[in-house]
Amino acid sequence: MAADAAAATGEEPGAPGSAALLDLLATAVLVVDARSNVLALNHAAADLLATSPGTARGRPLAALVADGAAVLHLLERSRASEERLAVRDFALAPAARGDARYQVDVSLTPLAGVLPGGVLIEIADTTGPSRMTRDAALLVQQGGSRAMARQLAHEIKNPLGGLRGAAQLLERELPSQELREYTRVIIGEADRLCALVDSLLGPARPMRREAVNVHEVLDRVYRLARGEAPAGVAIERDYDPSLPPLALDRDLLVQAMLNLARNAVQALDGRGRLTLRSRALTNATIGTGRHRVVASLQFEDDGPGVPPELGESIFYPLVTARAGGTGLGLAVAQDIATRHGGIIEFDSRPGRTVFSLLLPLENGHDEAA
Repeated sequence: MAADAAAATGEEPGAPGSAALLDLLATAVLVVDARSNVLALNHAAADLLATSPGTARGRPLAALVADGAAVLHLLERSRASEERLAVRDFALAPAARGDARYQVDVSLTPLAGVLPGGVLIEIADTTGPSRMTRDAALLVQQGGSRAMARQLAHEIKNPLGGLRGAAQLLERELPSQELREYTRVIIGEADRLCALVDSLLGPARPMRREAVNVHEVLDRVYRLARGEAPAGVAIERDYDPSLPPLALDRDLLVQAMLNLARNAVQALDGRGRLTLRSRALTNATIGTGRHRVVASLQFEDDGPGVPPELGESIFYPLVTARAGGTGLGLAVAQDIATRHGGIIEFDSRPGRTVFSLLLPLENGHDEAA
């Protein structure tokens, strides 16, 4: 097998230096044989597949990835064409880590003249740049949502105030208690609509930062969510104890997390599992900014997932897939996240949806409400 791998890379068996050079590459490089078993791979490939070179060699490549059928299909296309095949934006998930998904560019080169049936595979991880673009779009979207909410508030609250005042004046002139009941309905509905408009604007008060243990906040949200959840919904916790305290507004953070938890419970429709998870991410990006350490607070459910048609607009106010929903929970949570210098991202497919609240360990920028 070592001889086959050496032949595939065009070197003499035992030639010094070539493997070490491949290990310096950021691009993942693998060689598979005619049966799609791994003959050789560099360290970047092993890291991407969440394995070690020694463990991967000799194993079917399809066994090292979650969607083995898709990878085998690419290999067969490459062998059939006998030409180099390039695929952009390919979704790749290592079988050893169910929580990791990458967006990659894949290049496959048949090795017919060197290793019959063999294929040289190059994989460039484009998840980071794509994520930065997506985060920047989310931040722009959040700014547009906030501007739209303020405009809506201005256009709606002024006539509501006049309507409420007129109902109060009319109430004083009505002779009977029965007739005054109607004006109270008008006043009550006007107050309800005003409260809904205020919710569109998000939290109006200034930020009050303090050192907060995020696990205490998660536990509070956990207890509240368990109290509200139907009997068929199981809620679990999975915490990383290494997370230090963060300078956050405790009450606003509770509101954002509770909105995410309630959104997940409602998506489960009475049956399923929600996991509240905390993790520390190193060298992570939020928007276009890079942070040494970021707290990732994840809300994972095994429900049907976010409808594809809502993927680009899920954080806009009044956007919801649930009958009777207001479409405000995620918009308000995203607003709270951005005021803390963070962001909320999501990754969704049927059976696994994760909303991740990312917060830098250093202070974010406090925006005016």
